Amino acid sequence: MRAIFIKEWNGYFSSITGYLIIGLFLLILGLVLFVFRGEFNLLDYGFADASPFFSLLPWLFLFLIPAITMRSFTTELQLGTMEMLYTSPLSMRAIIGGKFMASFLMILVALVPTILYILSLGWLGNPQFNIDLGSVLGSYLGALLLAASYVSIGLFASSLTSNQIIAFLLAAVLSFVMYFGFEGLASQLSSNDLLESLGMKYHYSSLSRGVLDTRDVTYFIVICVFFFALSENILTLKRKRK
Repeated sequence: MRAIFIKEWNGYFSSITGYLIIGLFLLILGLVLFVFRGEFNLLDYGFADASPFFSLLPWLFLFLIPAITMRSFTTELQLGTMEMLYTSPLSMRAIIGGKFMASFLMILVALVPTILYILSLGWLGNPQFNIDLGSVLGSYLGALLLAASYVSIGLFASSLTSNQIIAFLLAAVLSFVMYFGFEGLASQLSSNDLLESLGMKYHYSSLSRGVLDTRDVTYFIVICVFFFALSENILTLKRKRK
């Protein structure tokens, strides 16, 4: 798994791709939070609250994470290097795990500079740094768990096709449905709480309130394992056909 991780990680930064994706993410985030007028502008919010920032993250993740994961297996299939992975001593689980860790670390690297946005918000507050620390930490935990879930969905989408555009669109649509779909469906069925709890937004919002509930953490872990297993099964079937 380590060899796959190093290969994937180097692949992101051996070209401009990794720098461009992270740079665009931080630029768009900074413009929306501090420059553009709207509901997500922290300066217009009236008080030191990071909730607009964490409400914006799931939307940006819908584009950022599929852009990172879309090449995970599509490139291997296009270049024919997937055959080498099939015949390597590595298990399919180790191959997927290495790619998962590289993609997730990319998200972590992109999120680290956003701490400056939170510090800026605290510094501009009156009194300074009058921020609900528990809510911020819970929101960051929720963001990491959400990112991990999106990555697992992105890897699954990438395992289905050799076309990067299709992999990107499929990952974005699946992530959107998993995050917003169940809430929308529940609203059409007289606020069915059980149905709404199947969606990512329900559990992400719960963590963003600063309440650490093991049910929310378990939910995201189950989502990761589920799509991880789907990717493993898809790639195993493709290997058997070779």
